[in-house]
Amino acid sequence: MQIFTQYFNLLLHKPLFNALILLYLYLPWHDFGLAIIFLTILIRILLYPLMKKSIRSQKMLTDLQPKIQKIQQDFKNDKQRQTKEMMALYQKEKINPFGNILPLLIQFPILVALYRIFWNWQGIPELLNTHLYGFVPHPGLINPMFLGIVNLSTPNVILALLAGIVQFFQSKMFNPSLAKNTSNPPGQMSKVSGMMQKQMLYFFPIFTVLILWGLPSAVGLYWITTGLFSIWQQRLIFKEIKNAQPS
Repeated sequence: MQIFTQYFNLLLHKPLFNALILLYLYLPWHDFGLAIIFLTILIRILLYPLMKKSIRSQKMLTDLQPKIQKIQQDFKNDKQRQTKEMMALYQKEKINPFGNILPLLIQFPILVALYRIFWNWQGIPELLNTHLYGFVPHPGLINPMFLGIVNLSTPNVILALLAGIVQFFQSKMFNPSLAKNTSNPPGQMSKVSGMMQKQMLYFFPIFTVLILWGLPSAVGLYWITTGLFSIWQQRLIFKEIKNAQPS
């Protein structure tokens, strides 16, 4: 476990922290909030190829839900045939049902590293003494104010609520109403699936607000930036998918 922690600090936590400090030092007004926003955007740009693959896979799976549910309904008493038919569907549509897992696994350690920086604001002075590279100047005391309005070292209800709203719209893009899917077969399975989708649509935003309610608002700012960039990214990829489909 200690070896894992050492490699995690060496390969992720320390580089991200130094990048954040460099942005804080050289961006106008030495605003830590702007540094968080720019670092988040840079990370999302670097991860764009992986996230594009993940989003495309997730979108295509979402669009296939009516056909998947029909297979589940037609072969609900024959699990082996059900699995065979679903694999045949994935092969026909050239979709890897696990294609969105690897990009998420790669992204998760980055999220953990950033959260470790923002989560414990009181620990930043110690990180400045132990984690800075030799070529990164010591910034002195970090000013936690974002645009002179929001103290990023303390919780902020408004940012927490905004993060929940952004999470809602991001989830909604992948959670279209089943009522619009006229090919969706009627039945108990369809009703249960629709109910679960609706519950998850509201659960994640509420869960996001509850998590961020008591955390330093730096985490909320990062969450909002990531969510807004993801929405733009998803719209761009959805447009590419739509344009690639035969008319």
